[in-house]
This record gives sequence, C-alpha cells and structure tokens, in this order.
Amino acid sequence: MTRTKSEEVRMSKVVSKTRLQALLDLGQSVWLDYLRRGMLESGELQRMIDDGLRGMTSNPTIFEHAIGGSTDYDDALSRVAASPRTDREIFDLLAVDDVRAAAGLFRSVYDASQGADGFVSLEVSPTLARDTAGTIGEARRLWAAVDRPNVMIKVPGTREGWPAIERLLTDGINVNITLLFSLEHYRQVAEAYLRALEARRQAGQAIDRVASVASFFVSRVDTEVDRRLDATGARPSALRGKIAIANARLAYAWFRDLLDSPRWRALAASGAKPQRLLWASTGTKDPDASDTLYVEALAAPDTVNTMPEKTLAAFADHGRVEGVLPRDGGDADAVLADFTRIGVDSTALAAQLQREGTASFDRSWKDLLDCLAAKRAMLAQRNRAAAGRP
Repeated sequence: MTRTKSEEVRMSKVVSKTRLQALLDLGQSVWLDYLRRGMLESGELQRMIDDGLRGMTSNPTIFEHAIGGSTDYDDALSRVAASPRTDREIFDLLAVDDVRAAAGLFRSVYDASQGADGFVSLEVSPTLARDTAGTIGEARRLWAAVDRPNVMIKVPGTREGWPAIERLLTDGINVNITLLFSLEHYRQVAEAYLRALEARRQAGQAIDRVASVASFFVSRVDTEVDRRLDATGARPSALRGKIAIANARLAYAWFRDLLDSPRWRALAASGAKPQRLLWASTGTKDPDASDTLYVEALAAPDTVNTMPEKTLAAFADHGRVEGVLPRDGGDADAVLADFTRIGVDSTALAAQLQREGTASFDRSWKDLLDCLAAKRAMLAQRNRAAAGRP
C-alpha cells in the first residue's frame, strides 16, 4: 500500500521516545513487523532507529504487500522484467537487497549492544516447513547471500524444524524461530539453542555472537478461542481475550527459570546471550479490545515485542506501561484451568494453530510469487511499449 508524504511523516514520528523508552528502560526491545524499500530509501527507518527502534522482521505477506501495493520496486523490477530469471530468483534479489540494506541501518544498534540487538529477519520458504534438510539448505543459502552478522533467518518451529534449528545455530547462523504457540514447542527450541551453544563451546568455537529469538504467537490464539466462545453463545464472556496472555505468561516464567539454571549460567559465563522470547502477532484483532493490549500486557525484561505499524503507532499515541510480566506466571495456571474446564485442549489448539499458520504462510508465499509475476509482465509490456515494440 502506497503511503502519502503526510503518512510517512506520521510514521517517522511513530516511535515516541517517551512511551518507547518505558519499554526500553525495563529491558524489552521493540521491533517493527514490516519492511518496505521506500522506508529504507526515504530516511524513515533511520529516524525510527534514532528514536529507539531495535530491530525488524519480514515475511512473505509483508513482501507481497510491499511489492504489490507500492511502486517502490518498479524500477528494480523493470530492469529485470524480461530476464530469464525465475520469479523466485528475482524475489531473492529484492529481498536480500532490502534485508541487507536494513541490516546496514541497524548495524549501529548491533554494535552498541555488542551483538545483542539490531537484527533484521528473513524467512526461508514456507513450503519447507516440514522439510528438515531443505530448511537447512535454504537457510544456509540465504545467510550466505545476505552476509551480515545482524541478520536472523526465520525458521518455523515445527517438529521438522527443531533439528534444522539446532544444526543452523551450531553452524553459527542466527535463527528467529517462528510459529510457536505452545510451551512444549517453546521448550524444544530453547533446548535446541542450548545444545547448539554447548556443541560450539565444546568444539572451541565462539558463542558470544550466536543469536536467536523464539517467536511466541499471541493474538491468533485469542482469535481462535474467542471464535469458539462465540459459537457457544458465550459472548460476552469473562474468558474472552484471556488465554493468549496466560499462555505467554507461562512461557515467560519458564524462560526466567531457564536463565536461573546452572546450565544456562555456565553458557553465559562463556559469553552466550539469552534466546529471547519474542512476542509475535501482537496486533489486536478483537475490535472490542484495546489496540495496545498485547504490548501493555507483555512488557517484560529480556524479551522482544515485534509490532505491526498500526500497533506501533497506537502505542506511541496512547500506550502505557504500568507493570511487567510476573516472573512466576502469576495466575496463568488458574486461567488455563478455566479453559480446560470448558473443553479447550491447549495442546490440540497449539497444533491446530501451527498447522493453520504454516498453511497461511504457504499461501502468502504463492500469492507473493503470483504478484511478482503479474508486476513483471506489466512492466515488461510497458518497457516494450516505450521502445516501440509490440
């Protein structure tokens, strides 16, 4: 979607120092869940970084909207519109260039934090979500192509993804693990991170610049469970909008316990950095809920909140940080027990949401390539017409 100049000015001010600083002060990083070439070239992203933005994520849906909904890529696509390269190869060129440029802007954050922050994420093809070997090969290829230390390769946290994640981290490739919906799967990828660091340390390799985040999805959980509540005629219900935050609280409590463990302390003594929990899908989808719900409720040290543009703008305008996540999970167990009593099976729910998320990303990938093919054809036709050729 193309933005007007006034909208770009508004977004350049979206990172309010006063409100964002409250999150930074308690130890939470704010990342932007959006990437478009225009914001790199206009200085918009640099202004946001200057105001405290600490990182950025991308995915096929984001790129599809950026390429199809703006003219930012038309010049670059016009030059290769008639190329024999495939649509996939051309997308790789565009995405790698964007991620490399964004990583360059965030490099000052990365250096100042000694490799703890300032990352930009690029996702492997979602079609590989159930392919361990394919994921490893694709991630290695993208890592080499971008060739920046402050890039993370996004890998789905499926069962097939777990060994790929461990292998990549052991290789020293930074990994953003996506599509996590359950405490069980989060524990699996956290263990993969620990094993990778231990393997590197045993081999005499550095572990102080290996980085990872575990992206724990939030609003999608509430959306599905609230839909079920609505189907039973339970609206309004005291349980609406409760399960995702309770789920996140349990994950955070386990994370704090991990950081207190002798196993982690031994790795930290060798320079290892925590695999931070990253709160993903933090845009509020329920029109009756606060548009800053998943920012205010999930403020916590040693975590990341990656926000879509609308959520970041809302928080900058009227967000508040009045407390932090309880280290012990607070009332999360009691809340989840309430859902169990009404028939919500958390394990089955997480499996369903991961399947649906994987399928959704797969569709977005196909839509992205279709969008790219259509735009290439349009630009090639325009080039022929300008040259006086049919």
